Amino acid sequence: MSLRNWQPNRGVQLLPSPQPGFGVQLERLHWSSRFASPADDMASPASSDSDQVLVEANGSTRTLILNRPKQLNALSSAMVTGLLKCFTSYEEENTVKLLIVKGNGRAFCAGGDVAEVAQSINNDSWKYGADFFRTEFLLNYIIATYSKPQVSLLTGIVMGGGAGVSIHGRFRVATENTVFAMPETALGLFPDIGASYFLSRLPGFYGEYVGLTGARLDGAEMLACGLATHFVPLNRMSLLEESLKRVDASDPFAICGIIDQFSKQPSLKGSSSLNRMDIINRCFSKGTVEEIISTLEQEAPSVSDKLVTAAIQSLRKASPTSLKISLASIREGRLQTVGECLRREYRMVCHVMRGDFSRDFFEGCRAILVDKDRNPKWMPPTLDQVHDGVVANYFSKVDDPHWEDLNLPTRSSHGRRIVPKL
Repeated sequence: MSLRNWQPNRGVQLLPSPQPGFGVQLERLHWSSRFASPADDMASPASSDSDQVLVEANGSTRTLILNRPKQLNALSSAMVTGLLKCFTSYEEENTVKLLIVKGNGRAFCAGGDVAEVAQSINNDSWKYGADFFRTEFLLNYIIATYSKPQVSLLTGIVMGGGAGVSIHGRFRVATENTVFAMPETALGLFPDIGASYFLSRLPGFYGEYVGLTGARLDGAEMLACGLATHFVPLNRMSLLEESLKRVDASDPFAICGIIDQFSKQPSLKGSSSLNRMDIINRCFSKGTVEEIISTLEQEAPSVSDKLVTAAIQSLRKASPTSLKISLASIREGRLQTVGECLRREYRMVCHVMRGDFSRDFFEGCRAILVDKDRNPKWMPPTLDQVHDGVVANYFSKVDDPHWEDLNLPTRSSHGRRIVPKL
């Protein structure tokens, strides 16, 4: 597959001159922040597709700004298409040597706009969702194998699809107000966007813990487990950005040296989940979700630990089907390249969009985004009713004559290394 002729014309606006940095503040985060609802879009002033991704040009640096602040920069179809156009065209332009990715407002990016996807499937066809994820996963793959350095400035919320456009990149800069999570199992989905690649490469079985429970990590935890490459204090982020804009090099060591000048080594909070790796490894190393929950429940009386209690509560509330396919996906990812992970996840998400084996995704959207009663009725309702054969079916090809596997171009890289700093 060639990217040379990829010419989408939506989702990008080139700014005529550099704009001042966007202030970021973090407010209390609710589940609904991860998934923008249709009502959120309707309540905000209409914006054209072309201004959802803004581009600043500074010498040989291009800054891509995710620009849907009222939707916490949730990725729309136009944004995904626009970002793909930027990444593919800038990789071929010799005058562009560095990409910076940031968000406008209090979020870097709160995920893919799954509400838009669900609404379009209901109104049209599951193939709209398949097309959305096909383009998004291609974007994730291009970022993961990109030949030029990308610096993602992770101020505020980084969830789901936001992780897909940042964690796969070479440099990920966290700060004090960064909040990372993969809360898909609470919506009847699973950690996609190549998450089975990077979650499976976190220390021990931390990826299973993060992916199944939707636990939130702060900037210090992201750095310690390897999701972030650097931690820069918030009051130095704008200085870092200005320094990067003056760079005229694609040498990763030179870029890393600049980021290092502004970085610090933060301390983990006493309550950090990374201080409980013995418990996490003991529980989340088990072979099934049922065994994970059982081991957590056995730990609960003796450890008196909020992490254990919160993990049990999150697992009990999540979709049983989502939990089982998520665990299987992360375990598969340990032995796969990023491209292989994305191809498998594309099969999985197509089955989810079609409702082949469960309609939990649509029920999750109803309960969290539409009716907002936060009381989804999962089917099947219990883990023991989600059989191994059903889980295996999610990894199979879709039974549709017009469906195709995710076709990814041949690239020289197989994905980024995740380097923990524990």
